[in-house]
Amino acid sequence: MLAASRKDLLLTRLRADGRIVAKDLAAELGVSEDSIRRDLRELDAAGLAVRVYGGAVPASPAVVDYGARQSVATDSKRRVARFAASLIEPGSTVIIDGGTTALATVQALDRALACTIITHSPTVAAALLEHAADVIIIGGRLFKHSAVASGAAAVEAARGLRADRFLLGVTGIHDEAGLTTGDPDEAAMKRALAAQAAETFVLGSAEKIGAVSRFAVLPLENVTGVAVDPDATPAGLAALEKRGVPLLRAT
Repeated sequence: MLAASRKDLLLTRLRADGRIVAKDLAAELGVSEDSIRRDLRELDAAGLAVRVYGGAVPASPAVVDYGARQSVATDSKRRVARFAASLIEPGSTVIIDGGTTALATVQALDRALACTIITHSPTVAAALLEHAADVIIIGGRLFKHSAVASGAAAVEAARGLRADRFLLGVTGIHDEAGLTTGDPDEAAMKRALAAQAAETFVLGSAEKIGAVSRFAVLPLENVTGVAVDPDATPAGLAALEKRGVPLLRAT
């Protein structure tokens, strides 16, 4: 089998199974393990896979910049956003992360709902201008890729806040790798926000399920639940359920 054909097969297996074990696939195809590892290195370099010990897992398509993410899995994000909006109760204080699913969440929120929203996303804050909710904005260095504040000043500001719930956005939700994102400072900011909330719920639109990004945010055991789209990859959802992750299915 030619290298190009092998890579196509590897990508197909990643989408279907959520992971590749280099040793097993080499035996199945009758090629050397080194050949499979070389293919996986090249897929990793191209941003199509993330190498892990013994093989690879799918790379998240959600690591592209903010503008490009607005056209990724839009229907799935809307379903998850509607469900996430229902987790914001009257009188509660809720931290809302940045990103396109978080923005869709506040767009789905009842404008008359009296609550307090804390966010480090200027786009999320601006979307709440016509809402009854009080809005607290966390400042810091603007990370333009995701349109959020990050860095030491933002982390320090977050430590002075307390919330009932945190609606967390990530780019990867994987049964082994946990919750991941594409930037180390952004990952640190997400951890800081989660530490200030009594409960953390993850916004799990379809393209994030079974995918992995470079930097760890939190282990799955540290969150209250993951709001997921029932149309996400069945293998990815099944793996999370097997791990014991509370999946909250959006409708």
